[in-house]
Amino acid sequence: MDAFANRSEAGAALARRLLAELAEFAEFGTATAPPVVLGLPRGGVPVAAPVAAALGAPLDVLVVRKLGMPGRPELAMGAIGETGARVLNDDVLASSRAARTELAAVERRERAELEARVTRFRGGGEPVPLAGRTAVIVDDGIATGATMRVACRVAHARGAARLIVATPVGAPESLAEIAAMPEVDEVICLLAPPGFMAVGMHYLDFRQTEDEEVARLLAARSG
Repeated sequence: MDAFANRSEAGAALARRLLAELAEFAEFGTATAPPVVLGLPRGGVPVAAPVAAALGAPLDVLVVRKLGMPGRPELAMGAIGETGARVLNDDVLASSRAARTELAAVERRERAELEARVTRFRGGGEPVPLAGRTAVIVDDGIATGATMRVACRVAHARGAARLIVATPVGAPESLAEIAAMPEVDEVICLLAPPGFMAVGMHYLDFRQTEDEEVARLLAARSG
């Protein structure tokens, strides 16, 4: 099974793939409006940082939260993002009456955490403007795709002219669903194994990314 050493190595490999597939920098943006690289915190930001460096682009976060199933938080009922965006996994909700009952309470809790993280990561600053620009949305992996789908809708609502989803590894079915979204122009993924089981299985070091690391990476490449 193919595996990356860590998120930084995965980000460097992803940057090389982006540059190879989109040979002209103009594909990403213009001199006056370069692309914006958006990492999904927390794990997507260490992957996004080398991508932003390679593209000469600002790095920002696109804060979204998974709506985990009560008792099974790794199973996503859906996800929420800034500007009130929400996407639901109808298959998961249909399989559990308890999920629908608990959905509102889970969403209230996760939205409070989302708002707190926006403040914590950006330090009260404003997000990098997306209007008329290409947004490259990066995560460390895509499993159900719920978080990435809501991230794409948030970026589109903020005026991004073009959306590129970039990830080191993902489930083929979820990648296909994201590629079919009208908001998405391109999906770039390094590994899409047919027997995909979990993102962490494709990293030798998949330790949790801390808030302090996210803030440090954003501070090192902002603007």
